[in-house]
Amino acid sequence: MGADGELDVFDAGRCAGGYALGLAVGRRFADVIRSRMRQDLVLREQLLPFASTAAKAPPLLAALEAANRERKEILPFIPKEGDGHGREEEEEPDGDCSDVLIVSDSTAIAAHNEDGNVALLGHTYLVRATLPDGLSFTAYTCAGELPSCAFGFNSNGVAFTLDSVPPVNDEIVAGAIARNFVSRDLLEAKNLEDAMRRICSPGVSVGHSYNLMDVRGRRIVNVETASGNRFAVHEAGATPFFHANMYRHLQVKQVQDENSMSREKRAAQCSVDSKETALSLLGDTADDKYPIYMTGPTLHTLCTVLVDLDKETMTIYKGNPKNGEMTLILPML
Repeated sequence: MGADGELDVFDAGRCAGGYALGLAVGRRFADVIRSRMRQDLVLREQLLPFASTAAKAPPLLAALEAANRERKEILPFIPKEGDGHGREEEEEPDGDCSDVLIVSDSTAIAAHNEDGNVALLGHTYLVRATLPDGLSFTAYTCAGELPSCAFGFNSNGVAFTLDSVPPVNDEIVAGAIARNFVSRDLLEAKNLEDAMRRICSPGVSVGHSYNLMDVRGRRIVNVETASGNRFAVHEAGATPFFHANMYRHLQVKQVQDENSMSREKRAAQCSVDSKETALSLLGDTADDKYPIYMTGPTLHTLCTVLVDLDKETMTIYKGNPKNGEMTLILPML
C-alpha cells in the first residue's frame, strides 16, 4: 500500500510452486522490499546485530533454518536493553491488530484493523496466485515476507485474519515452526476442519490468534494457539466478539500489553450490531494514548478489512474505516 493509501495488487497467475511464486513477487516488488528493509529499525538495530553475536545467535539461527526462515521467532530471544529479562515485563509491541466478529441471523462479518510498525507504511501489497493443483488465493502481504501475516482467502471458501499474541519466553519453543509458515500453509486449506488441523500444530514456536472463516458454511471461529499443541476455540455468535493482542481463552503466561488491554476495555464500552458499527469501533480514537485506530508515532493502522460472509466479499478500506472509503472489493467465491 502506497503512501496515498492505494493498495498495489499483483496477480502472479498460475505458478509452478512456492519458489516460482516467491521469485515472481520478488521481481515485481524488489524496490519496495529494499525500501522496507532500509527503514525497518527492528531489522537493523535488533535482528542484524543479534545475528552477528558469536555466543547466542548461531545455535538459534541454525535451528530456525532447519525448520523455516521467518524472522519474527528470533525477536523474543533478543535481550531487551536495560533489563535482561526478555519478554517477562510489559513492553511496547512491534505490531498490533483488532478484530470484531459477529454471526447473527442478519449479519455474518469479521472486521479487522491491520496495524503495524511505521516501517510498513507504503510497504504492503496484495498477492494473488494460482497453484499447480488449481487452488487460488489472495493475501495481504508485507514487503519481504511470506503471504500472509495479516489476512487472506482462497478459492475453497476459507478466509482468515490474524492477531499476534505475546507469550513470555518460557512459553516459546526456540527453533520450531514459525507463524508465517503456518499462515502461508493456511492459504491452502481445503475447508474449516483442514484449516484447524494446519494451525493446531504440535511443532509451533510462538503461537497466534486466528480468526477462521468458512464462507460457504457461514461460520467464524477464533482459535488461539500456543506451543506444545495447545489451542482454544471460540465460535462467533450474535454477541460481538472483540479480540486484540492478548490471549482471551487459552491459559498461557503472557506479556501484559497495556495497549491491547486498553483497546479491549474501550471495545466493551461500544455497542456493535452491524457492519457500520463494527467499522466505527475499528475507527475509534477516544483513547489518546492507545486508540483502536492508530496513527503513530510507532504503530499505524495500515488498512481495515471487512469480510462479509453473506455477500461473499472482502472489502479493504483506506484511512479511518468509519469514513467508509473503500479501496478494493474482492469477491471470495
